[in-house]
Amino acid sequence: MNEDFLQYIWKYKLFDEKSLISNTGEKIKVVNVGEHNRDAGPDFFNAKIKIDQTLWVGNVEVHINSSDWIKHAHHQNKAYDNVILQVVLLNDADIKRTNGGIIPTIELKFDDKLFDNYQKLLKNELWIPCQTDIQKVEKFMIDYWLHNLMIERLEKKSNHILQNLLINKNNWEEAFYQQLAKNFGFKLNAEPFELLAKSIVLNYLAKHKNNLNQLESMFFGQAGMLNKEYPTDEYFQNLKKEYLFLKRKFNLKPIENHLWKFLRLRPSNFPTIRIAQFVKLLYQSSGLFSKIISVESIDELFKLFEVSASEYWDTHYVFNKETAKRKKSLGKLAFYSIVINTIVPFLFVYGKSKGDEVIKKKALLFLEIIPPEKNSIITHWNDLGIRADNAFYTQALLQLKNEYCSFKNCLKCQIGNTIITSY
Repeated sequence: MNEDFLQYIWKYKLFDEKSLISNTGEKIKVVNVGEHNRDAGPDFFNAKIKIDQTLWVGNVEVHINSSDWIKHAHHQNKAYDNVILQVVLLNDADIKRTNGGIIPTIELKFDDKLFDNYQKLLKNELWIPCQTDIQKVEKFMIDYWLHNLMIERLEKKSNHILQNLLINKNNWEEAFYQQLAKNFGFKLNAEPFELLAKSIVLNYLAKHKNNLNQLESMFFGQAGMLNKEYPTDEYFQNLKKEYLFLKRKFNLKPIENHLWKFLRLRPSNFPTIRIAQFVKLLYQSSGLFSKIISVESIDELFKLFEVSASEYWDTHYVFNKETAKRKKSLGKLAFYSIVINTIVPFLFVYGKSKGDEVIKKKALLFLEIIPPEKNSIITHWNDLGIRADNAFYTQALLQLKNEYCSFKNCLKCQIGNTIITSY
């Protein structure tokens, strides 16, 4: 038995309410269990408890044993003086506030089957704890929970965006540009791509926005990719010459070249190609985030991202090594990844900050239009009969697996709750 489980029993009122008597002999009626607090302080805020004939409003603390109050030094902490009720499995000691006043304590009684079901989930070593039981859960309940998880996932991503906005003094274009760059690095080169964008502020780009060659020289130079000598590569030599001028002009400091990863990547995903595509996108669309806010459809959005690397890269994947000619365009899968991981979260946060529900709904609609993602986690869910029709639900399923199933947070999961309370 642990406190998390007892808090779960209290939160969902799964205990026997008929004859609650405190250690001080008072009749207890639970009007409202309160708001679950997952931070420091009492476990539940603003509970409403009727003690005999008096209605009390205050906090509730949950322990396995009432003596845990002393073990956790709550008797010395004034933050716990407003606790109106202690809820325990075993009342083994009277507990007091810092002023010596006794706090009423009740023992919770509940069906043992609840704990047995919970233990079964915890002991399960399959891919997800409820793997043998999830098929018994009704589809409408799973869909409802997945919808909540999608919003939860966006809220989590929002925190990073808000922090970045704060750093960039609420400049939405700058913050979006940096996050977009990170996404262009995809998983393997996300960090160096983000560092690259942060090393070249948008103001620098604005001064040369009409010159693609200068933009490319700035980015490849700042990426640390122009340090070698390729005397026969005219394009490389031209970039290097331009970069030396721009480096002095803006006092630029390049990132370390060794940060870039090429191994285990398809050539079309090499950072050289992604940088060239990113630069072309910036060249074609200044004020990109403002344009994204105004788009009305996913097709209109795709047109903004219809970019190809410049002509040199038609016959190259890296500098000074010619290959067969092939246009290096940003594909649909890459575009979908950018929408899912950058555009949708930014639109969601922007709509929320401006109180604009239309923009928030547009962000969610984009996810509903985009095809389901393909990865090992989604494949596992499909094998279990949980299928996603679009990116909205694949994102929710990723949240479910990574934040709940992997940590056996069944008590916080609505699917887990359903299984625990099924008899």
